[in-house]
Amino acid sequence: MRTRAVIMAGGEGSRLSVLTAKRTKPAVPFAGKYRIIDFALSNCVNSNIYDVMVLMQYRPHSLIEHIGAGGPWDLNRDFSGGIRMYTPFKARYGSDWYLGTADAVQQNFAFIKQTKPDYILILSGDHIYAMDYDPLITFHRDHEADLTMATIHVPPHDASRYGIVGVDDDYKVTSFVEKPKNPPTDLANMGVYLFNMDTLDQYLWEDHKNKKSSHDFGKDLLPRLVADGKRVYAYPYSGYWVDVGTIQSYWQAHMDLLANEPPLKLNDRSWVIHTRTEERPPVRIAAGAVVMDSMLSDGCVIESGAKVENSVFSPGVIVRSGAIVRQSILLTDVIVDPGAVVERAILDKRVQVGEKASVGSLADERIVLAGKNSQIPAGAIIQPGATIANDVVVTDYANLTIGSMEIIETKRKPNEI
Repeated sequence: MRTRAVIMAGGEGSRLSVLTAKRTKPAVPFAGKYRIIDFALSNCVNSNIYDVMVLMQYRPHSLIEHIGAGGPWDLNRDFSGGIRMYTPFKARYGSDWYLGTADAVQQNFAFIKQTKPDYILILSGDHIYAMDYDPLITFHRDHEADLTMATIHVPPHDASRYGIVGVDDDYKVTSFVEKPKNPPTDLANMGVYLFNMDTLDQYLWEDHKNKKSSHDFGKDLLPRLVADGKRVYAYPYSGYWVDVGTIQSYWQAHMDLLANEPPLKLNDRSWVIHTRTEERPPVRIAAGAVVMDSMLSDGCVIESGAKVENSVFSPGVIVRSGAIVRQSILLTDVIVDPGAVVERAILDKRVQVGEKASVGSLADERIVLAGKNSQIPAGAIIQPGATIANDVVVTDYANLTIGSMEIIETKRKPNEI
């Protein structure tokens, strides 16, 4: 029985603020050397699924560059399917910008069914987890299901963010409601769906013809399948899984990796998370520098007298002498100048923090954000919860104290950046 995976990677991810201003959510860096989509791709190949399609829409360029021909995931192959990437296209009829997740799959269904797979595994490209899909497929077959969705128990206070599933004693789905204000249970839909080919074909086409539909799996297809009495089952998953859809969840997922016993073990050689890596020199930590409970990627330099605690660095981060970084996520080629203090912050690629600047605070749970290529002036005070947008330069600051929840944007025109 042949399975084809379809990864939904077109999300704008607006709740990630400046991190997705210039990239799609699945392309956002994670855990230093990875991108978020690496987890779905690696789960596929580790589960021996080598027939993968990626559907993209919003700002796909960095994702296309990252995946390339699929070599890092051993997906640069044709005989067994390999990897294929699709974006919206204009045709004589029936194609346009994707209206929803179901519409994205429907518009590409002619490509999906070309090789006549038996099962279609629909995945989200923006979740962090390590999952073997083979037991899911076995569960689906054993229950003679039309659709099997992976489910996980979530904290009750967070349940309204997810599709909530009701099941009977045999895991058959009895109810499904998308993002309810008052969730009846804490059993959440993970956005991992295994469909029988014929079932998916039928319901996508019926949804396509329904002018009242929002053409979304969670809002439209899943409730209809349950209401029609189809054999819909919930596969119970108990491992680590997180939808890094908010700044807080993105930051917390990184902090989880720094625990003494991290819930997601990136050094598990039996389940490698593959990625496209940069050619950088080894990490250099100078005498007199202090690094504690942190993850540093290749090319990082921690100068003498600098201190790094509970932080995650992407390649090429430089922390100058006397600077301090705590509980922060610094992406590629960030520079923290001498004497600066960065606490509870997320700094995107090529941000430069000026000498003796103060960014964020451990005493406040709010997180400071700084977008790609932005500059924080020497001596500036960036209070917790402030946001520095992409491409901000020193001359864009009216003063050196930026208040909580304040947003600084560049005054330059696009052709000047």
